[in-house]
Amino acid sequence: MESNYVPRWLILVGVLVTLTLPYSQAFWGNENKIKTAVYLSPKFVLGPGSVGNVYFYNVEFPRGHIALKSFNAEVVDEAGKPVPLHETYIHHWAIVRYHAGKGGSDYISGRNSGICQDEVLGQFFGSGSETRKTATHVPDPYGIEVGNPNETPSGFEERWFLNVHAIDVRGVEDKLGCMECWCDLYNVTEDEHGKALRPGYKGGLSCCYDGTQCRLKPGFEGIRRTLYLRYIVKWVDMDSSVLPVKVYIFDVTDTWKRSSDSTGSNAEHNCKAEYDVESCGATGLDADDGCIDSKRISLDMPFSGYVIYGVAHQHTGATGSALYREGGQVLCSSLPIYGEGEEAGNEAGYVVGMSTCYPQPRTVKISKGETLILESNYTSISHHTGVMGMFHIFVADQLPNPMLTLNTFVQTQDIILLLTILWVTVALMSAVTVIVVAIRYRLKHEREDGYEAIVM
Repeated sequence: MESNYVPRWLILVGVLVTLTLPYSQAFWGNENKIKTAVYLSPKFVLGPGSVGNVYFYNVEFPRGHIALKSFNAEVVDEAGKPVPLHETYIHHWAIVRYHAGKGGSDYISGRNSGICQDEVLGQFFGSGSETRKTATHVPDPYGIEVGNPNETPSGFEERWFLNVHAIDVRGVEDKLGCMECWCDLYNVTEDEHGKALRPGYKGGLSCCYDGTQCRLKPGFEGIRRTLYLRYIVKWVDMDSSVLPVKVYIFDVTDTWKRSSDSTGSNAEHNCKAEYDVESCGATGLDADDGCIDSKRISLDMPFSGYVIYGVAHQHTGATGSALYREGGQVLCSSLPIYGEGEEAGNEAGYVVGMSTCYPQPRTVKISKGETLILESNYTSISHHTGVMGMFHIFVADQLPNPMLTLNTFVQTQDIILLLTILWVTVALMSAVTVIVVAIRYRLKHEREDGYEAIVM
């Protein structure tokens, strides 16, 4: 009879061990573990004050039918050492999918799901100075599905390109001015296509294109150096356990207007990507009035689904961004993280990260045709040019069945209490088992020695 006690509490221990496994192991199992690869982009060379806005096609990337789990990147030197923003400012980087004809030069877009026009903001992942401290992880059981052979046009293959826009700010006359691409500091009057700048354009992407030079302090000299974008990709093999998510990017500069025949398609949108923030003085306000510039846009959603991740992209001077419903309910907000030191990832005065939102399952659903409002906020104590107000979200068409996964179970505080109770139960059962076995052993030996048990 004593042996019957052991399997019972061992079984319970086994259940506890299973429940306390990291969720990625408990859900994915041994067959679908997260894989990781570290890559370097082709090199780009910058000298003090110079700008590189480079495009690298057919970069190294995981192949096959997979689900992306995260993509993180940073600029490093030839020794692999991270380069701080006060030396090389990362205006932005983006990883974009496309389909290339086998053996030819044919090109078909493989952009994200929207919502901007044509190739504007078509990246799957992208960031800027905030790259080192911004989470990009896609929570289980979701993933961004790529490499699906059924979605690749016949005669083409899936490829990826990287766009890296970096500004070397060593020795420049005005670092903020160079970062915000003030046209006078770059001595630019035409854009990269030779077209004259529009009247009143003071700064932005049109003045800091590839090969331009920001003004240096008199007499400053510095070496040119070779740099790379180091990027880390995590993924799992795509199978039925993975729920695909779609990538959408909203832009506060979108000029979309509601009309009677509007469908919300990408073709109807015109995202400008950047805008200026006027100073308090120019708008008649002063610091006592808060000096916050709030830019808003209303957008009708051309899709439906559940938001499982959200993050904003903003520049220096940002105070945060939010996506909310017409009634004022916040769906997702994202705040800038400013550095406080000198080391890479904590540079004082720079936006070194953006907070992210991971809504609890089933809590944030978007309905097709619903109107959402995007708000982007910047301090307006001083004038800013070429700032951005974008919002990235990952949307799932379906949710996991809570009866089949541990997702909703492990993401609540109740699991802590439940596991505590179960472990205490196991400990008590173990103690009782030891006591019972000891008593029976003693009684058995007493009877063998000729003594009778005293019954109380």
